[in-house]
Amino acid sequence: MKNVALHNLGCKVNSYELDVVQQMLQENGYNIVSFDEKADIYIVNTCTVTNMADRKSRQMLHRAKLLNPDSVVIAIGCYVQTGKEDIILDESIDLAIGNNRKKDIVVIIESYLKEKGLLQASIKVDKTLNNSTIIDINNTYEYEEMTLKKTAEHTRAYIKIQDGCNQFCTYCIIPYARGRVRSRRWEDIRQEIEGLAAAGYKEIVLTGIHISSYGIDFEEEAWKDGESKEALQADDRHDYSGNSKLIDLIERIHEIPGLQRIRIGSLEPRIVTKEFAQRLASLERICPHFHLSLQSGCDATLKRMNRHYTTKEYKESVENLREAFERPAITTDVIVGFPQETEEEFLETKSFLEQIGFFEMHIFKYSKRKGTIAAGMPGQVPDPVKTIRSNELLALERKQSKEFRGFYQGKEVAVLFEESKQIQGKNYQLGHTVDYVKVALETEEDLVNQIRNVIINGFLTEDILFSM
Repeated sequence: MKNVALHNLGCKVNSYELDVVQQMLQENGYNIVSFDEKADIYIVNTCTVTNMADRKSRQMLHRAKLLNPDSVVIAIGCYVQTGKEDIILDESIDLAIGNNRKKDIVVIIESYLKEKGLLQASIKVDKTLNNSTIIDINNTYEYEEMTLKKTAEHTRAYIKIQDGCNQFCTYCIIPYARGRVRSRRWEDIRQEIEGLAAAGYKEIVLTGIHISSYGIDFEEEAWKDGESKEALQADDRHDYSGNSKLIDLIERIHEIPGLQRIRIGSLEPRIVTKEFAQRLASLERICPHFHLSLQSGCDATLKRMNRHYTTKEYKESVENLREAFERPAITTDVIVGFPQETEEEFLETKSFLEQIGFFEMHIFKYSKRKGTIAAGMPGQVPDPVKTIRSNELLALERKQSKEFRGFYQGKEVAVLFEESKQIQGKNYQLGHTVDYVKVALETEEDLVNQIRNVIINGFLTEDILFSM
């Protein structure tokens, strides 16, 4: 029972966690094979952000059992947290492990195999329900420490700095799947980053479920040297400011030698005050590429979504970044067809997007998620209307994205090259600029994990610039 196949669904946090799971399995003698191959054990790191994500999770689990009916199929992650009733009845799933026990996966697997008479081990399985063994799906109040030493990417590593979310947007199930905010300790973050930098990684990306909430759960331990417990408790931890725990953390990370680029994951708009933006801009290794999730450009819709900002506050955050950085790349998410969204509200959103001007926008048609407030709201928007609105915003996204990329024609940019690829019969090295614009350099030279300055000659494809 040593050949293991892994498959990931969902966000960058899931991807990070599965990289650590793979690392732990390999360190304990397991052989990693392709998910398309016949394996002894299949592990699917599931997602539950939408009903479709649940369905994809089930499909991959069923596919695994079909590939080898005698295999042990293991579901881990967010779908396990929210779909317990379905998992218990699913005969394709042999073992289900919640988010808080991924770090213990090797011990859990071996104890399960021992119980089935397939392996000698010493740890007892927690509890068995019908066909599936469910392992601890209750959310804890502590951060689940996992340390990444290497990743499938050779140039960029994702660093998870927190878990959980306290926002409870009306369309989102994630607080129920991931629990409340839990922040990672500085010493553990530092140790992981130092190890990855020593291993040759040039760039790190700070990620989490809601990284802007980093540190709000620290109660007993002072973050700053000499800060009293009383002063810490008196602080309003939900008042996002330029003195946030996140910016303190970023400044500490910036001092770690060996890194050349530090990229930041999705930010809460309210955290980006003038001071926050200015402190970021003073750090030379910070990539001027910022994802500020918007979801709607209409205040009435934002209120129904239980988003904790207005369009005015969002615009101010963007302006703060554009004052602090010469030309930052701003990206965002937008949901169209949210319950009760009128044509006027949609046009208000479209006008706001035009006004802001983004590098990239991720456009999503609203999809009901069982267990959320929005799923039961009256005034559900018909699918054909959602499609029309989505297509309009996708066209706007392509226009704005091309304009942002087009700025670089004829200019010299620094590119971190990440892979070799043949496109249209020619050999290219592909990589990204600091603001995450993809660039292809036509060359036979292997430049993976090197940063080179190149002159941009034009567009190779709609979303890739090229240099010769």
